[in-house]
Amino acid sequence: MIGRKVPNVTFRTRVRDESIEGPNPFRWQDMTSDDYFKGKRVVLFSLPGAFTPTCSTYQLPDFEKLFPDFQAAGVDDIYCMSVNDAFVMNAWAKGQNLQNVKVIPDGSGEFTRKMGMLVNKDNLGFGMRSWRYAAVINDGVVEKWFEEEGFSDLCETDPYGVSSPQNILENIREEAKAA
Repeated sequence: MIGRKVPNVTFRTRVRDESIEGPNPFRWQDMTSDDYFKGKRVVLFSLPGAFTPTCSTYQLPDFEKLFPDFQAAGVDDIYCMSVNDAFVMNAWAKGQNLQNVKVIPDGSGEFTRKMGMLVNKDNLGFGMRSWRYAAVINDGVVEKWFEEEGFSDLCETDPYGVSSPQNILENIREEAKAA
């Protein structure tokens, strides 16, 4: 994965539009891989599903809290991706009171599949979802890779640790010290 360019994908997102009146002031906006990754250094973390326990209790809130530390370590943005649609991802971001981490809906799983991280989670009633992983991506190229062990279809467990924000931040800091 390291040294590999991220796949070129168009994501169907929903963005707030103040010109739209009513209870749903959002419009569709296509965003590409370049829109998210070109010309900046970012952390992307991908997980099995919005609103799920590990993701909602630890991973996403900890990335949100540690955002200033990531910025100090040379990271421009942090993105959370899941094989969920834009409506689900936006509702989850709102429910988590996100100010710093941005969500990317990979509704059809195209990006996840092209990254080689799409797994079958039918045993949990999820269908096709992302394996839990994270990457530091610099100008669209994978610089660091953090994949949870046990990658497989129908996995009975949900490993978490390698892709934790604490582990990634420590890795970035250690590399900076060594340089």
